[in-house]
Amino acid sequence: MTELKRILHVDDEEDIRFIVQITLEIARGYEIKSCATGREAIEVARSFKPQLLLLDFMMPELDGEETWKGIAALDGMNGIPAIFMTAKAERSNTDRLMAAGAEAVITKPFETNDLADMIDGCWEKAQPHVAVSSQHAGLS
Repeated sequence: MTELKRILHVDDEEDIRFIVQITLEIARGYEIKSCATGREAIEVARSFKPQLLLLDFMMPELDGEETWKGIAALDGMNGIPAIFMTAKAERSNTDRLMAAGAEAVITKPFETNDLADMIDGCWEKAQPHVAVSSQHAGLS
């Protein structure tokens, strides 16, 4: 299994970005790149090459789903696992995101102590999909 190292986190709330970055860098040593907007995340993804996306569902301009699609459209970025975070954990939104291929939907507020474990679990679950996507993209 490939080790998870790089996570791109997108949230329009500065305090959430700070909490997530500190929690995941300290808990697991992940390299976290935080962005405040979907447009910024799409630009950053080109050079950062994230292995996993942690996306706020509701953001101005581009929401989490639109950001996910924008990153997936970049060369070599299709199939990157995505986890969504939302304060509006309505079943219809969660079901739609999961049907579209999201690994998980985390409700805000979340327990910082559980966040790294949730991400690890999602990463393990996503590994067969990541390997298949990489093979189809001509990567090995």
